[in-house]
Amino acid sequence: MRIGIDLGGTKTEAIALAADGTELYRRRVASGRDYPATIATIRALVAAVESETGQKGTVGVGIPGTISPATGLVKNANSTWLIGHPFDRDLAQALGRPVRLANDADCFALSEASDGAGAGARVVFGVILGTGVGGGIVVEGKLLGGPNAIAGEWGHIPLPWPEDDERPGPRCYCGRHGCIETFLSGPALARDDGRGLTAAQIAAERPEGEALRRYQGRLARALGQIITLIDPEVIVLGGGLSRVESLYRAVPEQWGRWVFSDTVATRLLPPRHGDSSGVRGAAWLWGADEGVEEGS
Repeated sequence: MRIGIDLGGTKTEAIALAADGTELYRRRVASGRDYPATIATIRALVAAVESETGQKGTVGVGIPGTISPATGLVKNANSTWLIGHPFDRDLAQALGRPVRLANDADCFALSEASDGAGAGARVVFGVILGTGVGGGIVVEGKLLGGPNAIAGEWGHIPLPWPEDDERPGPRCYCGRHGCIETFLSGPALARDDGRGLTAAQIAAERPEGEALRRYQGRLARALGQIITLIDPEVIVLGGGLSRVESLYRAVPEQWGRWVFSDTVATRLLPPRHGDSSGVRGAAWLWGADEGVEEGS
């Protein structure tokens, strides 16, 4: 059995998956608001999962940040009380077993590559288009890592082939200007529209409005660059903006001009598991034959 934990700012969710991906149990609780409370919350969730299922499982956790390879401590976490702590080691001690952690965007990508929209594809790029912009790369069923723990962080590369009125671009919280996140996040779409509406309201009210057309073109450029770089078979969109149906038609219609190829066979797909992909991907951080004790 695999146990996945999705650690959010306000809610923490647990799921238990059988070897074939069948859901055995799910529970959601309020997140702890400090470091000791977060550890205690996850420990209680794992205990509840194992009590209800009568099985012992591996534990994977998706977090809004990552573990720095240089220090072994959490960095870049929205849940700021995690920053500077050896969260994976402390969780392992609390649970009495090894724990695997990954960025929540990586968990989304892994979920959709394992048994979601990208199942069976050799290379999958998972995209988060929400309050922020993130991504993860899965190759032959495994997350692509790296020495800096930033593989797939396309939200913080520049928007490619900028128009004159897109230079130098909005200032990003990372300190630079013109990052993809400043053009393709939900707040960026709302700012570009300029009418005080949310991204969801813009998409619902004006499915082919000017702001959304600009958004489609920018997404086509940004994904065209990704296709040229890693040539994925499937790109899966996640986050709130993945619900904008027009993206799946308009973006592939445009991205060919930005890809260094005569044809583009890459498929752009919505997520199969929707908002559940994060917690499912955390469970998939462990393989079917890894770390599960006999009888589980």
